[in-house]
Amino acid sequence: MSHSSYCDRVNRRRALQIGGSGLLSGLSLPALLQMQAQAATEKSPPATACIMLFLEGGPSTIDMWDLKPDAPAEIRGPYYPIATSVPGTFVGEHQPLCARVADKFTILRSHSHNDNGHSTGYHYAFTGYRADFPDGNMRIPTNVLYPSMGSIVSRELGTKSAVPPYVNIPNGMGAGGPGFYGAEFAPFVIESDPVQPDFEVKDLRVKSGRPSQRLKSRQQMLQKFEGLGASAAKRSRPEMMSTYYEKAYDLITSPQARRAFDLGSEPEKVRQEYGYTSLGQCALLGRRLVEAGCRFIGIDHGSWDTHFDCFPSQEKDLFPHADRAFAALVTDLEQRGLLDTTLVVMMGEMGRTPRINGRAGRDHWSMAQSVLLAGGGIKPGQVVGATDKHAAAPVTEPVGIEDLHRTIFRQLGIDSTKIYYTPLGRPVPLVNGGRVVEELLV
Repeated sequence: MSHSSYCDRVNRRRALQIGGSGLLSGLSLPALLQMQAQAATEKSPPATACIMLFLEGGPSTIDMWDLKPDAPAEIRGPYYPIATSVPGTFVGEHQPLCARVADKFTILRSHSHNDNGHSTGYHYAFTGYRADFPDGNMRIPTNVLYPSMGSIVSRELGTKSAVPPYVNIPNGMGAGGPGFYGAEFAPFVIESDPVQPDFEVKDLRVKSGRPSQRLKSRQQMLQKFEGLGASAAKRSRPEMMSTYYEKAYDLITSPQARRAFDLGSEPEKVRQEYGYTSLGQCALLGRRLVEAGCRFIGIDHGSWDTHFDCFPSQEKDLFPHADRAFAALVTDLEQRGLLDTTLVVMMGEMGRTPRINGRAGRDHWSMAQSVLLAGGGIKPGQVVGATDKHAAAPVTEPVGIEDLHRTIFRQLGIDSTKIYYTPLGRPVPLVNGGRVVEELLV
């Protein structure tokens, strides 16, 4: 039965119409208002998918989105602010494409937390929980216990098609694993950079003819063996593994999946708009995956850890890539009618220090970072929060990791108060604390 229907198959809208016409004479005004409020809370969530552009290493947002032109030279750096399409809003001079479409996204300038490590900060950003290991742990994934937000989305929203609900591009994300949820909710990892001329998703390559028939025969044989052991246990390991086999089989035999990963079918003009860079082509692939039914796409883009001589590398290899990829993605999604239902987030695990160090670089600084958000019910064309005169700390209410998670899940229609239990019986809430950042929302 639909959640919007009563046991007599009269839906709430019809019930309200009947009540308003006087046919339900016993319905009091408070009861009617309660029904209206309940119906309002059951509206579809604004977002059905999320694309996360993760700038690993920590982008220098003081040079990109939160410039301080009146600060001393060792703080403000060499860049100048430029006007955007939103009156009164300025960004860095090396973000001209994003400046033109600033009316399509929001800049959150008051994001702040206190984990200054790369792997530990990554873990915190993607799971909402503090790491139980020292910084420098390079195993992937690092989150052995806590599930990543992508795995949570996969578990809560499920699949819409043969395309996996959770994908990592162009490699496995540092803390993108499923934690105690298990392999069923792990990301499908591309492990191939779509900017490369020979890019293909090797796991989807199935030769035609006899090899294809052989694959089908193997699948049928596997099903027979699994049937023999079905009564051995309520949820045996072979039965659990069959879930993964079935998903893999559906994926590699799905024309829809192969089309989604086929970047070569995109018009050359579109590929150029995104930029022939790793971040640009990954963003384009992310859009294609959303169209095919993917729920969460995590895009990992490295080299943002700019401790020395940062300004030449930022101007040449970092800022232009992020500027073009983000601007193209939100514009493309909007033109295709997908932006309203696709939440786009661009951030790193931290920002960079306000003061330029002695090596002409900026060091780790998690206490203040700007985050870009677009689509999925985010109110566009605004700046939320502010930092002090040196971009060292928020002067408005800080927005933490838990706040971001609650807001993202809220927009996707996920109950962030839900609790799951580990195999040892430990309760783990989807989000541990935090608030929905209402200022960001429409």
